[in-house]
Amino acid sequence: MGTINWRNEIKKREVELIQDLQALIQIPSVKSENVTEEAPFGREVRQALDFMLELGEKNGFQVKNTGNVAGHLEIGEGEELVGILCHVDVVPPGDDWSYKPFEGEVENGKIFGRGAIDDKGPTIAAYYAMKTIQELAIPLKKRVRMIVGTDEESTWQCVEHYFKTEEMPGVGFAPDADFPIIFAEKGIADVELNIDVPDAEGIAPIQVESFHAGSRYNMVPDYAKAALLIEHHHTLFLQNYTEYIKDRNLEGSYYIDGGIVFLEMNGVSAHAAEPDDGQNAALLLAAFLAEAAVDPAANAYLRFILEYFKEDTRGNRLGIASADPEMGDVTVNAALFRYENQQTAQVGVNIRYPVSFAFEEEIKKLERTLSNVSLRVVDNNPPHYIEPDDPFVQTLQRVYEEETGEKAELLSTGGGTYARALKTGVAFGALFPGRADVAHQKNEYAVLDDLFRAAAIYARAIVELAGEKK
Repeated sequence: MGTINWRNEIKKREVELIQDLQALIQIPSVKSENVTEEAPFGREVRQALDFMLELGEKNGFQVKNTGNVAGHLEIGEGEELVGILCHVDVVPPGDDWSYKPFEGEVENGKIFGRGAIDDKGPTIAAYYAMKTIQELAIPLKKRVRMIVGTDEESTWQCVEHYFKTEEMPGVGFAPDADFPIIFAEKGIADVELNIDVPDAEGIAPIQVESFHAGSRYNMVPDYAKAALLIEHHHTLFLQNYTEYIKDRNLEGSYYIDGGIVFLEMNGVSAHAAEPDDGQNAALLLAAFLAEAAVDPAANAYLRFILEYFKEDTRGNRLGIASADPEMGDVTVNAALFRYENQQTAQVGVNIRYPVSFAFEEEIKKLERTLSNVSLRVVDNNPPHYIEPDDPFVQTLQRVYEEETGEKAELLSTGGGTYARALKTGVAFGALFPGRADVAHQKNEYAVLDDLFRAAAIYARAIVELAGEKK
């Protein structure tokens, strides 16, 4: 077969690609607590998995559902296997969208919706790469398998379950990050801190009944709420809160219900890989409350979170700051805040660290620094690293450079992709250099032309990796 213009082939399929992506975005596949054996992460998550498997089946792929938590779509033949690891679960939408988060609205060349860039858009782009190869009847020497996960945004139970029974690809990529190629991913740890706060003594003018923020370790919390019992001077206190919001150009509100004052604060959500891209609502609200006459237990909790996390996303005050020449800084995202008067004083922290960071030693150091805290490592996923001179990496570099005319720089990331589930895997797109990363943010979008370009790159890469039969 002669040289194929992959971009022209994708162009013929653009309308269909958009329609399929809209249909996938319209499934609100956020992990749910309401689960069954048929839908271990919730009905909508299972629906998104089924959507991809049905697409593959309709177009003549070999498909398989693995325990209702993952599945695969396969083309080609041969002993060896090339993997493409995607996911169809998404983080919660959060608030204040200008577009409907589960609609897939198209405007000014962009498609909006939760999952548009993480990871439904890139998943559909990779699927259309495979579909195009199938429709052109290009004979492959290796099998190419898209593995679809459904728990990537949480605990990765999907790929853990999948690889207990299914074959490990020899090489593979995850279209779930940046172009050109991410060859190194930081380690990712979720750590729960339970703070020892003093018992309340006497009656304080302001009693904090609860303080809550955050829904996921891998997101900067964009909403915080506190419930307060105020002995007197409600009006002055609420006037101060209004001025605090106005002076700092923040978004917040309050209301009174059953004698309890509720304060609400909005921040800006962002991916935990770079917390500075967001605005932590919990820290904004804590900064106000810490200056008020709150009870000693709440004061200790608020002072703790401000001391260790305010304006510090690099672990300096925690004593775990570190930088690596290839993989960059340790990052710290204070993600989950749970305070209940006389019951709970908790912070959930997401720590992302380079390969040179000695995790066990640093956690012991952290325990010594935080002497009034009991610490529990909820989850720890070590760093992932592929040698830059690996022939697999060099093939992807060549494909990217020839398809785009741009240098294929090797990158490292604080994000965690399914590439680390593979023995030899990298993250490969679909976000092009210079594009804003809006994953996990409100009004998440993907640039449609970028998805089309990515699909062409993926198609070329698949043929190069799987080898065309002569």
